[in-house]
Amino acid sequence: MTRFADLDPTTQRSRMEERIRVYFDGCNEADVDKMAAQFTPDAVHYFPPGIKGPWIGARTIGENWRRLTLTAGSAWYIERVIAEPQSLQAVIEWTHWRTRYGTYLRGDEWYRFDPETGLITEIRAFYASAADGRDEVALEGYDYEGLGYRFTPAVPRPHPEAEYDA
Repeated sequence: MTRFADLDPTTQRSRMEERIRVYFDGCNEADVDKMAAQFTPDAVHYFPPGIKGPWIGARTIGENWRRLTLTAGSAWYIERVIAEPQSLQAVIEWTHWRTRYGTYLRGDEWYRFDPETGLITEIRAFYASAADGRDEVALEGYDYEGLGYRFTPAVPRPHPEAEYDA
């Protein structure tokens, strides 16, 4: 089997983006196995202060996102992706809705990929600003609408297995 780091850059870039998108599909579907399959077993997901992180382990990451999908109505959308094969890193810009509460936030995540397998080894999340109770957490003055950003989840909420009423 060819090492991920030895693949041509176009293939690496495509697989990195696909892995991130499948992970987000798993988040939106509340599918722990689908999410966990995108990570090395010992992967780490870091967060800004106050989020009770980091989350360590592929299954822990998946289980925590499933819980938020089912309790907070979480839904995600990837707005932008940049993948850099030379460093086996990618960065995305996303929107995260918490539909149960009528709130959303925007942020970025940096990804690192395992050179052997191409699985995600690390995510570092950065939010547009502190999640301090506002309904909208986004950059002030940025033309999200004019640049085509979504303002509603791309998936239906509540999730069919949600633990709350709409």
